[in-house]
Amino acid sequence: MEAKKQLHSTFSIDCVIFGFDGERIKVLLIERGEEPYKNFIAVPGDLVEENEDLEPAANRILKSLTGLEDIFMEQLYTFGKVDRHPLGRIITVAYYALVNIDTFNPKASSFARKIDWWAIDELPELAFDHNAILAKAIERLRWMANMQPIGLELLPEKFTLSQLRRLYEAILGIELDKRNFRRKITKMDFLIPLDEKQINVAHKAARYYSFNKEKYAQLKEEGKAF
Repeated sequence: MEAKKQLHSTFSIDCVIFGFDGERIKVLLIERGEEPYKNFIAVPGDLVEENEDLEPAANRILKSLTGLEDIFMEQLYTFGKVDRHPLGRIITVAYYALVNIDTFNPKASSFARKIDWWAIDELPELAFDHNAILAKAIERLRWMANMQPIGLELLPEKFTLSQLRRLYEAILGIELDKRNFRRKITKMDFLIPLDEKQINVAHKAARYYSFNKEKYAQLKEEGKAF
């Protein structure tokens, strides 16, 4: 009887977590404390355990390295170049998420020596093929910004139109015309104007808005052009 061929490939998970600090889009990265790529900056990631499904693995890995949990993540892309990992054939499934920086307190643990938010336009040379993973994640984020309303996950519960515009400028990497943006965005019925304005500001106080979460979710689900 012919012997069964032994399979030697394995899987890993890498988690791309985006946030917005009010001015720039940032991504949560760790400093690796072990080989391979010890002391390199990297996307939080690790191997999938035997008999472990991908989504539970993504949640476990993110929590073990950053302390973050209860974050909604979606699959982004699968990276499978033969030589992408120095220890052998390791195929990685990348996930991505959008979070409000102010509501999460990441803490480095396991082999993550340090953890910090990095601006996407100031990224260092990352471990493995993580620069390519981040490039794909940024590409997806910009596609989403053009096709769907984005902001609920990245902005505080109440925000000004200027904050919303700066978010889109940070994602798209371009300067938007203030009047055109305001005219277009105020036509969208997923924004709720609040009876509240900024206080203690040097300029004219701006009105705060919030998202109509039901309408916002509906537009995202329908994938309507934004």
